Amino acid sequence: MIQSPPHYAHHSRFFIGLFITSAAVFLNGCHNLPSSKNSQTGPQATAVTPAVQAVVGDYASKGYAKRAQGYDWVGVTVQAEGDDKIAIKVRARSDIKKPTCHFDGQATLMGQDKAHGVIFQSKVNDSTAFFQFKDNTLTIDSQDKYALNYFCSGGATIAGEYQKLADKLELN
Repeated sequence: MIQSPPHYAHHSRFFIGLFITSAAVFLNGCHNLPSSKNSQTGPQATAVTPAVQAVVGDYASKGYAKRAQGYDWVGVTVQAEGDDKIAIKVRARSDIKKPTCHFDGQATLMGQDKAHGVIFQSKVNDSTAFFQFKDNTLTIDSQDKYALNYFCSGGATIAGEYQKLADKLELN
């Protein structure tokens, strides 16, 4: 009399087959994946998300357009720092008088939607700073309204609205 294998043997063979099939599909699919950062060459080693690419550029406060007449202004430069991070540099005018604001930081993508635009966040002075990009406007804000004053003198702050520039920011 031929004995059939125990009931669990069928399950074991099923799971082993499933595992081998899954592994083969996964390994075969790996050929379509981009190579790692370490093996890439060229000026940009990582892919940048469309959200990051959309916000890269130079921004300035309202006074920038009238800088030749002596108006105060603050400029912001945004650069990609990976697929979901940006480097932010805030500088006040330095052409006529000593600059009043100076900030260098990095922010991470929080999310994006049609109503709010693209939002990044960063830890700044034990608070969270938000960098919101919508309709060619950068708005810098924080949970603590005084946390962003630290980077400026004379009671100024880096919080506020900045318009995206068509040309490079002229820091002088």
